[in-house]
Amino acid sequence: MMKLYFAQKTRATRPRWLLEELGVPYELVPVDLLQREHKSPEYLRVHPMGSMPALEDDGHAVFESAAILLHLADKFPEAGFAPALGTVERAEYYQWMMFCMATMEPPLSAYSAHSRFLPEHERVPGEAERGQKRFTDIARMLEEKLKGRSFLVGERFTAADVVMASILNWGGGMGLLEDFPALRSYVERQMARPAARRAQQ
Repeated sequence: MMKLYFAQKTRATRPRWLLEELGVPYELVPVDLLQREHKSPEYLRVHPMGSMPALEDDGHAVFESAAILLHLADKFPEAGFAPALGTVERAEYYQWMMFCMATMEPPLSAYSAHSRFLPEHERVPGEAERGQKRFTDIARMLEEKLKGRSFLVGERFTAADVVMASILNWGGGMGLLEDFPALRSYVERQMARPAARRAQQ
């Protein structure tokens, strides 16, 4: 059985969401960040950087939330959470997965860290503002992309929606989607899915 190492309010909710969508058996292994269990020798054997999340599948560890999602969608192709190989939809799916992780999430992380998370003496002046501006520019583009659409790629829910909705939901929680009604609607629809709700529990 697959094992998902999990802590709430981390990127581990993403693979948990997809596992719940798939309806396959898995073991949820709680990791207490406050007790620094993610830095224990046992967990570092699973994820050498001690970050969330990590998945064990058939004795092999996979880490990075997007990599786990890609693996799960391919492991269970009959579920349809990834477009068919060789199609333009598959290329678009890869595109948005990489965009979310490499382009969209870093400025949001910077905004969160330098406006909320880090102690005052560790915050870099201007970093929060730069992160917010970059994220707002991205949100403006996505507002047009998702206007009138139910899903990010094609006409059905995919693993790319898990990542996109998760990141947008994070931004919305910090008040960054006030000017983007299509994005708020998209997030509300995705986060209302039963599997998404279970992943937050």
